[in-house]
Amino acid sequence: MFQYHCLNPISPVGLGKFPGKYENTEELAQADAVLVRSADMHSLELSDKTVAVARAGAGVNNIPLEDLAKKGVVVFNTPGANANGVKEMVIAGMLLASRDIVGGIEWLEQQEADQDIAKKAEKQKKKFAGCEISGKKLGIIGLGAIGVRVANAAVHLGMEVYGYDPFISVDAAWSLSRSIHHINDVNMIYRDCDYITIHVPLMDSTRKMIGADEIAQMKEGVVLLNFARDLLVDEEALAEALKEGKVKKYVTDFANPLVASTPNTLVTPHLGASTEESEDNCAAMAVQEIMDYLENGNIKNSVNYPNCDAGACVDVGRVTINHKNIPNMISQFTKTLGDAGVNISNMTNKSKGDYAYTMIDVSSPISKEVADTLKNIKGVYRVRIVK
Repeated sequence: MFQYHCLNPISPVGLGKFPGKYENTEELAQADAVLVRSADMHSLELSDKTVAVARAGAGVNNIPLEDLAKKGVVVFNTPGANANGVKEMVIAGMLLASRDIVGGIEWLEQQEADQDIAKKAEKQKKKFAGCEISGKKLGIIGLGAIGVRVANAAVHLGMEVYGYDPFISVDAAWSLSRSIHHINDVNMIYRDCDYITIHVPLMDSTRKMIGADEIAQMKEGVVLLNFARDLLVDEEALAEALKEGKVKKYVTDFANPLVASTPNTLVTPHLGASTEESEDNCAAMAVQEIMDYLENGNIKNSVNYPNCDAGACVDVGRVTINHKNIPNMISQFTKTLGDAGVNISNMTNKSKGDYAYTMIDVSSPISKEVADTLKNIKGVYRVRIVK
């Protein structure tokens, strides 16, 4: 029997994927795995029983990744599960920024029950006129699950699409329409595109990646869209550009006092992935990741440990080890098992930065004593007997 705890409401469609041997617990300390959406986990103390955290979404800023890695807790996210919902918001954002639909609706609401509303509307509509997006140049920074979908949709809407991603995956490249111009210099997007949308993770290298210098290169009247992370943009520099008219519109999903009070901004209340379908998809993926890890030891879509998959264990036993990525670890593991008379039938080791993960299938059962010896090796964070 496995127990899981939900820090936020999680879609019942996803939770329904858990079979009978999984049980929801209200006691965090009893959980083998934790599911979370937006709850802040930085001040949360997990018990030694917890081995996995799954974020039903992409962003993991609310999770202390390094601290959990050092405790041997694998953190998963669900990349791509909410991609379609965010894609639709980006397309909607471009349309709203191009045609002053919001302004027109607000003007009509102020007219109340005016009997001459139809005639007035005909006279006033030119104030809300805009342009079509067909034929315009769209620059996409980041061609992951969301960026690829935006790119393909924009092509079908008649836009000329330019994509920049030096780290594009093979799967993303195969999914990308052949009509997209894949460029190697992001400055081409800043200089040439009428619309620019950002779809990259927030890291030290991407923080405020669009600042005063980048904005200065942009075309007059450019529209900038940000449905990724607010800190990717230097919003103080952007506010000046909006006031001066250099940037026509800033469409963002992240509200704060600065953007909310700056003219020519369209701010939505973090609606990007807030659809029933996205929440169901994210929850279902998170549940699948947890089950595969708890039952087989396999890691897929982790953000603090490497992906590692040995399939289902067909041998007598399987042990998994979360450890530092340092020399001489594997030789210590094999020596410990060899000294205990345990034969290794299969072994997989993967690393990611400072952390590594080893899966060992054996032809005889592993005792608690052997597991404790492995755990006492310097640099080992967690040892788990999966089978």
